[in-house]
Amino acid sequence: MKPIAAIVSIFLSITSVAQAQTPAGSRANVLISKALIGLDGKEAEVLTVEYAPGASSPRHRHNGNVFVYVLEGTVEMQVDGGPLVKLGPGQTFYENPTDIHAVSRNASKTQPAN
Repeated sequence: MKPIAAIVSIFLSITSVAQAQTPAGSRANVLISKALIGLDGKEAEVLTVEYAPGASSPRHRHNGNVFVYVLEGTVEMQVDGGPLVKLGPGQTFYENPTDIHAVSRNASKTQPAN
């Protein structure tokens, strides 16, 4: 049975992405977390974020470089001052440490997208 999820994204960040806002009914799962040699207090994390159908995150900031890769489904992303983009499987999105993540949501209100 497939898990209830709407979007799976992989993030790499030079800060703690696990602190990111996870929408209600969704979950983040850290796959690996490693301290970065030569960058005291900084770590890289790779994780999956599974959004439930219709789930969205409130405006937030990651304070790190974030790379998103969509595995399945469709997600909408936007940072302040940037265009709203709709991403599907194999597409990517980037946030720099000063970006405010204005929109992060599953584009489907009914379908999971993992």
